[in-house]
Amino acid sequence: MIGRIAGTLIEKNPPQLLIDCQGVGYEVDVPMSTFYHLPPNGEKVVLLTHLAIREDAHVLFGFATAEERATFRQLIKISGVGARTALAILSGMSAADLAQAVSLQEAGRLTRVPGIGKKTAERLLLELKGKLGADLFTPVSAAGGNAAHGDILHALLALGYSEKEASAALKSVAADVGVSEGIKLALKALSKS
Repeated sequence: MIGRIAGTLIEKNPPQLLIDCQGVGYEVDVPMSTFYHLPPNGEKVVLLTHLAIREDAHVLFGFATAEERATFRQLIKISGVGARTALAILSGMSAADLAQAVSLQEAGRLTRVPGIGKKTAERLLLELKGKLGADLFTPVSAAGGNAAHGDILHALLALGYSEKEASAALKSVAADVGVSEGIKLALKALSKS
């Protein structure tokens, strides 16, 4: 219905903005990831929007990027996840970070977001699998190697290594190495660091 808004930024009261569009002031709720990149009051601003119509209110949500808005729309499709929860998730982590967490099935990253418990995080991972993560992040692309590198990365993450450590260790593993040998080589590289 309202897909984009362009106007002068009048007020910033996190998470709500007031944007003047030719004399009409629109209240727009934004995630903190968008809020941090806003211009000062009195400057022009352009946001992609999503209009949520409820029984008691019409609420306009604004996003700096199409990726954020698409992620928001995927989140609110999930049963039990409302617009406020979706905004909290996008305020706590970027759309790319969420996609990566979904791809790697890391519930721990989601539980760091205020208001997201373990059960909700696991449900989000299950419902979003293949809808976000597969498109935006794959372990193979992060590892820069073949399909075995993705399995090696998953194994290292399961052993408790951070993504940064696991990715660094993968650089020492040749592209033609099998999974079990690759894990051994990566662990050897990690023990030296």
